[in-house]
Amino acid sequence: MNIAIDLGSDRTRVFIENKGKVLDEASVITYDVDTHEIYAVGNEAYAMIGKTPVGIRAAHPLDGGVIAQSNLVEEMVAILLKEVCTVKIVNPRVVTAIPCELTEVEKRAVVNAVSSFGARRVYLIETPKAAALGCGVDINSPHGAFVADIGSGTADIAVLSLGGISVAKCVKRAGSAMDEEIVKYIRKRYNLIIGTNMAERCKVAVGCVTAPDEVKTFRVKGRDAVSGLPRFADVTNGEIKDAIEEIAVGIVTAVRDVLEQTPPELITDIYNDGIILTGGLAKLQGLAKMISLSTKLRVRVHKYAPDCVIMGCGKAIQFIDNAARELPNGITPLLTAY
Repeated sequence: MNIAIDLGSDRTRVFIENKGKVLDEASVITYDVDTHEIYAVGNEAYAMIGKTPVGIRAAHPLDGGVIAQSNLVEEMVAILLKEVCTVKIVNPRVVTAIPCELTEVEKRAVVNAVSSFGARRVYLIETPKAAALGCGVDINSPHGAFVADIGSGTADIAVLSLGGISVAKCVKRAGSAMDEEIVKYIRKRYNLIIGTNMAERCKVAVGCVTAPDEVKTFRVKGRDAVSGLPRFADVTNGEIKDAIEEIAVGIVTAVRDVLEQTPPELITDIYNDGIILTGGLAKLQGLAKMISLSTKLRVRVHKYAPDCVIMGCGKAIQFIDNAARELPNGITPLLTAY
């Protein structure tokens, strides 16, 4: 059996061959600091962030698309796979997505985490390739395609052609960094301490990166920084724009940098087709418009943007046999098998 895994900083998704996407859970694990006993994983653990007692910690073991705590990632993957596999998967072959520009050590950490439950072989694919496959783009053709996968931990931006990456750039500050900036802004502006979960809900509800057409408000609740008592504040979408705009500008700048390094023949294809946005942050209000205004290109947000990478990993399963046989003339988007 072959499976695909998308280990994201915010969400972990699993695709099983002939079944489709079977899992979509938060990349969070709750454990005992002293005994390392696991209490919860996924969405259940996400609900515990900021609410755990002394000695219990809820953590994101992946940070910026990179494994920060390998033992916790191994535990999380093993527990989540047990939930979706009614029968034991014997030595499966696994396709998993990784951000661009990872070092060999970081790649090996991903392989070790994914193979901990008994994988026969692990195949890596860069996130932009997987996203393009998930969008239905024929990445093996000599036609250039520009894909920007903007998620929680990273923004992976690449120009694809002939099954490979021509130019790519990885931005380490994306959705999670925006949540942190919202937390800082609320504390500075309203003297109110809020958690990252509340900041994320605020971003989803009223977040924008361009001047809003109408004023929207969201009530954030937290602890008064002076009195320590519970308090709330109503923040507007314009205020959230001020808090997260700098990070959005960094992503747009990276898109322009990739375009500037793209060969002229591929630029022609991109000019005709435009830019495809995928990832959970792709639907942030005004982001596509900001990129379009900066690049003078048409920008399209995929209808199922958050699922493009895992669906692309699922489609990449078909290339496993070619990669395993190492066909000299076969074009495959998969990297070296481990």
